[in-house]
Amino acid sequence: MSSAPDHVDTAALGPARVQEVSDGVFAYIQPDGTWFINNTGFLVGSRGVTSVDACSTERRTRAYLAAIAERSPHPVRTLVNTHHHGDHTHGNYLFGDATIVAHERCREEVLAAGLPRFPGVFQDVEWGDVRVAPPFLTYAEGVTLHVDDLRCEVRHVGVPAHTTNDSIVWLPERSVLFAGDLIFNGGTPFMLMGSIAGAIDALEHVVKPLSPRTIVPGHGEVCGLAAVEDVLGYLRFVRQVARQGRDAGLSPLQTALETDLDGYAELPDRERIVGNLHRAYAELDGADPGSPLDIRTVFADMVTYNGGKPLRCLA
Repeated sequence: MSSAPDHVDTAALGPARVQEVSDGVFAYIQPDGTWFINNTGFLVGSRGVTSVDACSTERRTRAYLAAIAERSPHPVRTLVNTHHHGDHTHGNYLFGDATIVAHERCREEVLAAGLPRFPGVFQDVEWGDVRVAPPFLTYAEGVTLHVDDLRCEVRHVGVPAHTTNDSIVWLPERSVLFAGDLIFNGGTPFMLMGSIAGAIDALEHVVKPLSPRTIVPGHGEVCGLAAVEDVLGYLRFVRQVARQGRDAGLSPLQTALETDLDGYAELPDRERIVGNLHRAYAELDGADPGSPLDIRTVFADMVTYNGGKPLRCLA
């Protein structure tokens, strides 16, 4: 089982890094990509900036906005949320008059989630003066944005995957994909609020057919299609383990405790196996993809798997 130190120097993670992945298209990579430390990105146009996602805390989002300001004198006019999770949306309120765009269920879930409250689940986080700022321009299937002449296709993936409201941002002329949390590159994928089967479907039938040269994942380093195969391998592993554990009459937590993670043991946040198994069990029992689970029980099981300690969170 994993364990977390009581005190961690977050400065040891190093600063976030801006990486130009195509002309005027930037990824903002935050080490180390673990709980609530996400990637964002932005596209610089002649009259304004389009951002893909915000950050989890006031401090991190202000640092991101400062990095944008170093590369453009123009304001962020459009902010796209790839899904509702707080590491991608808590900082929405700091984007001034930007139009916040997302799938219609993303708006619903941001409003339902409210402010961050995770007593006893994570190590203490200094969220800052976080305020709820939901998307207010929504779509059912997708919308096309233009940054000058550059076409940006924002598409809902069509099925519950990481969440019920995942969208990708595809730049066909540049073969660049902002994948949101469909891709954890070098980290443990997490599909508790979505679907194991749906995530496999989205990766196989939405992401892979695009054949992107460059993928900006929701967490981890900029990558290519090899990272897609890595996530698919993990999800298929979870599904197999879930079938074996359920057939043996074990609970998701019991199955996780007895599972040898093998090649996935070195991935950070490995306690996510518990949440993923809860979702996989629900699907084996016939639950609809993305249907609500008892999140409190699931996270309590994850803390138990973590030796009874709050989960490591350096946001």
